[in-house]
Amino acid sequence: MAHDRTDPDTPLPYADRPIATAPGHWVLARAGKRVLRPGGAALTASMLAHARIPGADVVELAPGLGRTAAEIIAAGPSSYTAVDRDPDAAARVAAVVGDRGTVRQGEAASTGLPEASADVVVGEAMLTMQGDKGKTAIVSEAARVLRPGGRYAIHELGVTPDDIDQAYYTELRKDLARAIHVNARPMTAAAWKQLLQDAGLEVEWVGTAPMALLAMRRNLADEGLGGALRIVRNVMSNKALRQRVLGMRKTFKRYRKDMVGIALVARKPS
Repeated sequence: MAHDRTDPDTPLPYADRPIATAPGHWVLARAGKRVLRPGGAALTASMLAHARIPGADVVELAPGLGRTAAEIIAAGPSSYTAVDRDPDAAARVAAVVGDRGTVRQGEAASTGLPEASADVVVGEAMLTMQGDKGKTAIVSEAARVLRPGGRYAIHELGVTPDDIDQAYYTELRKDLARAIHVNARPMTAAAWKQLLQDAGLEVEWVGTAPMALLAMRRNLADEGLGGALRIVRNVMSNKALRQRVLGMRKTFKRYRKDMVGIALVARKPS
């Protein structure tokens, strides 16, 4: 993976919101974490390889801190366009891509991009945060923007197994929402596949990895030694941050056998 090139001088989204109430992914960003994907940097790299980025016109939805944007740019696309609803996030991604891409403020479910204008659409860790209608709207928009033969690549939070007990799944969702302050709705691999197929897409590849956002081994792999130490230092020096991170870690550890990072690449039929 390329080095993180996010601009430290650009404000983080939710930077002015109390740590106690901010969404979990931005709490982790404020702790210094730069790879905020459920399956880690390695799963993102596999997903991008299967999406075939070189020479493609690429659209990224909700690029967040711009870590994946940097990977996409490094892979040599023909063009790169990011769409994010948050102006601070858009500013950070613009700092990452510079003159090698375009960043616009907008909604993932209604990008305003022309129909059949992209070869690849990428979205990570954002569909999980949507209800059923929101998921359907965003996937439908991605399918609209894709050219025939184009690929839609997603990296999200999954639950396992496919026949997970529904009462237990409801408990998991509620505990997760309390920990991250977002009404997250992770799904089984079968449900993620069905979501894409319902939009007329054909799933070509599925990959999974442990959901280990706060495990030291994952942070060393994703952030490097210096980055992992930065996170530890920031968490230990800020009581409010420490309380939130430890609360999330407790929930992640409780459900570590039930949650995975899942990535899929689906093709729009020619």
